[in-house]
Formats: sequence, structure tokens, C-alpha cells
Amino acid sequence: MIIPHPLLGPRDSQEFTYLGDADLIDRPDWQAENAADRFYEYLYLRDNPAGEHRELWFHEQGDRSWLVVTRDTVTHEISKVELARDVARARGRSK
Repeated sequence: MIIPHPLLGPRDSQEFTYLGDADLIDRPDWQAENAADRFYEYLYLRDNPAGEHRELWFHEQGDRSWLVVTRDTVTHEISKVELARDVARARGRSK
């Protein structure tokens, strides 16, 4: 699978480490009243969708950037790749 890195262009997926659901960007507040429940959900409850899914990938054998890759888990077709820092910043502005 080829991942179109937003800064470096097309890269082989073997250069990357898959880290799971992109929702991991939204880490729970450890001081919240329900922090234990929120961290349990954050750490252990995952969706396993068939179809379009946003995932975190780490460019371990490259520039060491974090990417949010939107891909179809059935066909492996990639529809969008963003730098995770940009996604996190955009989420921070929208909250």
C-alpha cells in the first residue's frame, strides 16, 4: 500500500507504523470526575469498521511525522492524508 505523505509524496506503507483509530488524538482529561471511565473507553473500546475509517500512522522510517490517514478498510483505498498536528489544531479550535 502506498501512502501519499503530504510533505514527502508517495511512500510505501512499510515505512510507517499503524497505531489505530485517529480518535486517539482526543485524550481524555485525567482530572475529570469520570476520568477512570473515560480512560477505560479511550484505551480498550475500539470500533473495527468495514469501510471508510480515520487512522493514525507514524512515519517511523522517515521524517517521524504522525499522519491521519482516511482509508477504506475493505479495499485499502486512501482518500485523504493529513498531518496529525493539523488535525489536532483544527479540533482544538472547534471545541
